Amino acid sequence: MDINGLEGRSIDQLEAELKRGGKFVVYLWVVSILIYTWKRPSAIYYIPPGGDRITPGLLFSAVSFFLGWWGIPWGIFYTAESLYENFTGGKDVTSEVRAALMLF
Repeated sequence: MDINGLEGRSIDQLEAELKRGGKFVVYLWVVSILIYTWKRPSAIYYIPPGGDRITPGLLFSAVSFFLGWWGIPWGIFYTAESLYENFTGGKDVTSEVRAALMLF
């Protein structure tokens, strides 16, 4: 499982940071061309305790903002959803990643 932001952390360090509020998040991006719209999640990002959850999603928000609106009918809806999700800190997938890594 490829997770951005985990470099150099041991399992014990990671578990301690997760207990202090660290999160695993994904961001949405949308690309549309006429009647085709693709809504996809990003890779998983690790956000340490007290870390900024919005900045890592800015690239995905920009892609959605410039390339997502153009699909009929779903482009506008998916783009609005992705912008909302990304600007509220991304989708928290910490519980799913913890289960996959067997961190309890």
